[in-house]
Amino acid sequence: MNLQGKVAVVTGAGSGIGREISLLLAARGCALALVDINPAGAAETAQLCHVPGRAALEITTHKADVADAQAVQELAEQVMAHHQVVHVVVNNAGVEVMGLLESVPLEQVQWIVGVNFWGVVHGCKVFLPHIRQSGGGQLVNISSMFGFLGVPGQAAYCATKFAVRGFSESLRAELRGSGIGVTAIHPGVIRTNILSGARGEISDRARKTSDFIMRHLATAPTRVATKVVRAIEHDRPRVRAGWDAYVFDAMARLSPTAGNWLLGMLRDRML
Repeated sequence: MNLQGKVAVVTGAGSGIGREISLLLAARGCALALVDINPAGAAETAQLCHVPGRAALEITTHKADVADAQAVQELAEQVMAHHQVVHVVVNNAGVEVMGLLESVPLEQVQWIVGVNFWGVVHGCKVFLPHIRQSGGGQLVNISSMFGFLGVPGQAAYCATKFAVRGFSESLRAELRGSGIGVTAIHPGVIRTNILSGARGEISDRARKTSDFIMRHLATAPTRVATKVVRAIEHDRPRVRAGWDAYVFDAMARLSPTAGNWLLGMLRDRML
């Protein structure tokens, strides 16, 4: 797909991966509908997308809770009213819950499923007819390397990312030959602020380990964004981003049982 002149919707566009994807799409000449639960973050991303000396792009910002089906329906109406067409939807909004399942309140599990999984379902379900009407395009759903293997202390998060993976693969098969592609993105640990907004309780040791990984081993969000945009341009079904995503994928392919056993052995160090 040539992205010049296309219209793209990006959720979770106010920071992290979503912001970097938005910047690259703008650089490709896309008009944008930037969505975030934090309107100030979306507005800042919109400002960054405007580069002096380059023709001004049509950029709108929207506040929406992607876990709310009615809110996403209203979002689609707003986007179509302003842009008239939609070609690309990047379902990027995501949250984190950390801790052993026994200690995680059920409300937090419901919260993460609402944003990470239902947010993807709502984005695809609501925007799919508009993409078809616009002549085709691409749906991009952010899963994770935790969609390959279950990780201790991440049961709820892994559940949502496995679900996004299966949902995306099934939807791609359903849409085969329609001119609408579906891409599942599997990032590893990415240097974003997702942990700062995480819910749940973990040990000080686990927190220090997470902080070390984030500072020294995490992949920059710009690298993920680059892979996402290339996947849209070439209609790739699945994309891994980050060295650790390749490791998790290889473990899941070679021996998921051994991979789960190894992660279980590391549980005490992680938690």
